[in-house]
Amino acid sequence: MFNRLISTFVLCCLLTSGAMATRIKDIVSIQGIRSNPLSGFGLVVGLTPGNGDSVESAKKMLSNLLKHDELNLSPEDFSSDSVAVVAVTASLGPFDRTGAKLDVSVSTIGDAKSLQGGALLATELKGLDGEVYAVASGSVSIGGWSVAGKAANVSKNHQTVGRIPDGAYVERSELADFIDIYGNNRYVTLNLRNNDFSTAQRIYEAINNLYPGNVDVLDAGAIKVKIPKQIRKDQVVGFIDQITKIDVDVDTPAVVIINERTGTIVVGENVGISRVAIAQGSLVVRVKETQNVSQPTANFSDAGETKVVNDTSINVEEENAHLIAVDAVVTVAQLANALNSIGATPRDLIAIFNALKEAGALQARLEIM
Repeated sequence: MFNRLISTFVLCCLLTSGAMATRIKDIVSIQGIRSNPLSGFGLVVGLTPGNGDSVESAKKMLSNLLKHDELNLSPEDFSSDSVAVVAVTASLGPFDRTGAKLDVSVSTIGDAKSLQGGALLATELKGLDGEVYAVASGSVSIGGWSVAGKAANVSKNHQTVGRIPDGAYVERSELADFIDIYGNNRYVTLNLRNNDFSTAQRIYEAINNLYPGNVDVLDAGAIKVKIPKQIRKDQVVGFIDQITKIDVDVDTPAVVIINERTGTIVVGENVGISRVAIAQGSLVVRVKETQNVSQPTANFSDAGETKVVNDTSINVEEENAHLIAVDAVVTVAQLANALNSIGATPRDLIAIFNALKEAGALQARLEIM
């Protein structure tokens, strides 16, 4: 297992070594283009009796819905627990127009046991402004199943969360406005997903080579591009496509990310360590638990009681630790080779990186998840 994790560490290091050209569109987002969250509360009906909500709120909500159809029924008229109150969510895309379909997520908010086989009644989905933007309905898919008996049950995936593909129709669109107008000029702003001054400067230089004087670097996270006046309104999409297809070299920060729960280590391209000496060793602790049956005997007597006696043996060994000099390294591949040359396991690597940081020999930012 440790050898496999060591291989994973080396692979992650080697994959990050060497700069790679990346399209601008893959490392930026265009300001103003984003999705809008929609949400609502509805009812899922048709559940297997016993799988729905046992509380009265579901029956009250169903009673209120039926009143819209002039069916005056009280909650007491419903005895089945095959109805569940659910939270319904969707995401309205920046260019989703009226009539478009959206995927819908459905989650129980009561004590329902499973949404398997249920159908969502028509539910209004509202934005944060309180306006209705879509209406959702349809059969709920939970992507799994559940089988239960009197003494045991087996299930696959979450039973209280489901999805309705294309389950909502857009009733009102909210189209993205990604062009800023100042005076007589039009601008589009590119926001870096990972802020970095070097990458921002390279994007500036790449676009400025095509359209000199039309690009400004605002900071490490944003580049403002002026749309030339000769670009007509119907050519703006082609203009954005042209400038975002350019390849640039992305500068990666010197960072080491450690997940102690999984033993995963990811090392950035520019990580290096100063010349240091590292001692690597470990304690091996073996604990053995055994249970012995004690049967006391006494002549001509019923005294004594049979008991189970625990017996614990502990053996501690310390493997030989060697002080090994590691030369100053400047590439990820060299760093991986240096650390693996001392036979370090992933757990050892975590301790080594922490110690290097404390000693000031790790020339990188250390992040522990």
